[in-house]
Amino acid sequence: MGATSGLGRACAEDFISRGYKVGVCGRRTEALDAIRKIAPDRVFAATIDITQPDADAQLLTLIDQMGGLDIYFHVSGIGKNNIPLDSTIELNTVRVNCEGFCRMVGCAYRYFRDNGVKGAQIAVVSSIAGTKGLGAAPAYSATKRMQNCYIQSLAQQCAITKNDISFTDIRPGFVATPLLDTDGHNYPMLMQTPYAAKRIVRAILNRRRVAVIDWRYAILTSVWSCIPRWLWERLPIKASKK
Repeated sequence: MGATSGLGRACAEDFISRGYKVGVCGRRTEALDAIRKIAPDRVFAATIDITQPDADAQLLTLIDQMGGLDIYFHVSGIGKNNIPLDSTIELNTVRVNCEGFCRMVGCAYRYFRDNGVKGAQIAVVSSIAGTKGLGAAPAYSATKRMQNCYIQSLAQQCAITKNDISFTDIRPGFVATPLLDTDGHNYPMLMQTPYAAKRIVRAILNRRRVAVIDWRYAILTSVWSCIPRWLWERLPIKASKK
C-alpha cells in the first residue's frame, strides 16, 4: 500500500524481481500500471485512497483477485515540516497517517485472523520520527509514534488470542524520496531510495520485529532515547538550510 513512488515503489519492484506475486496499491493509476507491466502475470494493481471509507473493501477485492495474501506491507504516509503549525497540514497528516493507517492495517489484520492464515505478516514503514517529539513536524512525529504503538498493541493482541501473525515495524531515517522536501534543506545522513529499500525488504523477509534503517540511525535513536525530556525540549533539532 503506497507503491506509486519512493520507498513503496522501490520495495515493490524488489519483491517482483524476487519472483513474488505482488499487489500494488496507491492513488495514481498510471504509476501502478507502469509497475504492473513489469510482470503482468504476477502483479495486480488497485487504485486506492486510504482516506476513503471504502478503501478497506477495495483492498479485500484485490486480495480476492490475487487468490490470497501472506504479507501486507503499508508504506502510505505523508509528512511536512510545519513550524507555522498550519492546521490543514496537521489534520491531513493525521487523516492519512492515523485514520488511513488504522483502516488498512486493521483490514489486513482481520483478513489474516478471520481466514486463519498461517505465517501471516504485517509490515509497516513508520519512522525514527516516532522516537521523540520533533518540533519541526509535530503531527508527523506524533502520528509515527502512534503507528509504533498500534503495531505493538496488535502484536500483544496476537499473543493473547494466539493468532499466527508477525509484525515488522520499519523505522527509516532521512531518505531522498518525494515525501522528503530536500529542496533548500540539508538533511544529515541522507539515504538514497535503492539503498534504503534493499534493507527494508531484507528486514521484512527476515521478519524483524523492529528495524531502524540504517545502522547510523539505530545509534542516533538510541542516543535520543536517553536524553531527558527537559533537555530534549530545548534542543533545536531541524533540517538546516543549504
